[in-house]
Amino acid sequence: MARTGNKRLQAKLVLLGDMGAGKTSLVLRFVKVQFSEYQESTIGAAFFTQVLSLNEATVKFDIWDTTGQERYHSLAPMYYRGADAAIVVYDITSMESFARAKKWVQQVQRHANPSLIMFLVANKADLGAERKVANEDGEEYAKENGLSFLETSAKTAQNVNKLFYEIAKRLAKANPSRQTGIKLHRIPQETRRSSLFCCVYAGRWVCGHY
Repeated sequence: MARTGNKRLQAKLVLLGDMGAGKTSLVLRFVKVQFSEYQESTIGAAFFTQVLSLNEATVKFDIWDTTGQERYHSLAPMYYRGADAAIVVYDITSMESFARAKKWVQQVQRHANPSLIMFLVANKADLGAERKVANEDGEEYAKENGLSFLETSAKTAQNVNKLFYEIAKRLAKANPSRQTGIKLHRIPQETRRSSLFCCVYAGRWVCGHY
């Protein structure tokens, strides 16, 4: 539990990665402690909040779970600009997913906050028999590009809480003497055949496009 009077931080966290990599499943495992074998793809982006209490700080995450669909990629900068942390996710059973994750990393490093905390996450560790991307390949790429690396499984909850707690600890360490956080940005709207929707689901705001 957090100590009385400890600092309170508010941080924008964005998840990026290919469609089907398991971004939404990771968020739902963390926020709602649940997993669905047949998770529908996110359209646009979904928004969640979660609070973590550490010894050194209480961190409120504003989490943007972005879609991996190609037609929405132009919207991604609206979500990761101004972010305090980013999680780039790939599926260990897909080399294409790993290749796309590398492109996301390059894009974020070019345009996002220079002090942004970024994790490269190899998801679906429970599918080891179907693995196409070696753990060492993910670790090596992360090390070469100054990223932190974890293998996770939204299904079994392997390293899911550890992932978010590690990010919270680093945010607290990076802000030792002052409160931090950002104002919530205006929610981007897709300009084509979709409209933004927001609704309260299980006590939390969920936003997307239809």
